[in-house]
Amino acid sequence: MPAPTASAVRTAPGVRLLPNAVTVLALCSGLSGVQFMIAGNQVAAVAAIALAGVFDALDGRLARLLDASSRIGAELDSLSDCISFGVSPALILFLWSLHDLRVGWVVALVLVVSAALRLARFNTLADDTEAKPFAGEFFVGVPAPAGALVALTPLATELLLGPGWWSAPVTVAIWTVFSAGLMISRIPTASLKSVRVPPQAIAPALVLVALIAAAIVAVPFLLYPIAILAYLAHIPYAVYRYRWLDRHPEVWHVPPRQRRAVRRAHRRLGLLPPRRPLPRRVAGAAARAGRRTINRDRPGPQRLGTRRPRRGQDRS
Repeated sequence: MPAPTASAVRTAPGVRLLPNAVTVLALCSGLSGVQFMIAGNQVAAVAAIALAGVFDALDGRLARLLDASSRIGAELDSLSDCISFGVSPALILFLWSLHDLRVGWVVALVLVVSAALRLARFNTLADDTEAKPFAGEFFVGVPAPAGALVALTPLATELLLGPGWWSAPVTVAIWTVFSAGLMISRIPTASLKSVRVPPQAIAPALVLVALIAAAIVAVPFLLYPIAILAYLAHIPYAVYRYRWLDRHPEVWHVPPRQRRAVRRAHRRLGLLPPRRPLPRRVAGAAARAGRRTINRDRPGPQRLGTRRPRRGQDRS
């Protein structure tokens, strides 16, 4: 029996509903985290938000793979993200620690509003026809799933190490506002869509995935703060990479692997962009050349008929 063609798969009944079904699973998982927190199961609450992030990463890729993208799917995804990564983490943090503060509910609202604003900006940027060619390789600000997981880091740390300064209500409030600020900021962060694994690195990558899965099973909350710290540490590199691409339009349409070769060639040949504006550099060079010309024309000690005494002669 011949295998179905790609067009037949794309038009098969029910296939186009699969990405939306995954989005609904993300919504149910994120909102279930609140129910787990009310029941006192903090481990399940954090795991539910993390699982919602996995579903959110899958629905868009399934939509592109199956050619099942639609306007209703995009709107459903935004509403699901607002609830799963805005409302649910805020309620979890409020029920856990923020309720001990007078401004705890205000802090929770800040997280929800920031997630909503971040998603609204993402929807508007998706229709931007004047974006630079490399803009698709970056997010503007921290995505809502990553922001929610960053906000839940104090809770995950308490589950790993027990109560401490990281679980104090004031610390949780400051960290929550920091996470909200990352979501609404304009800091460029790397998009996983731009990550390409070279063929020679596929086998080590699979081994790394197996090790990560084993660590999740053995010590589930040991990997959580490490992954969050690694994600936050990548932001300076993402900013540097974005600014470098912005200054070099000649590599906008070059594959990322070849861009690294171009960047190394620029460093080796000294073709880095000037740190000072060009007019100031030219003016400074002209001034130095003028000083050298004046000093060369000025009569020195030998032109005045004087002679330096040799070593050992009387200088009196």
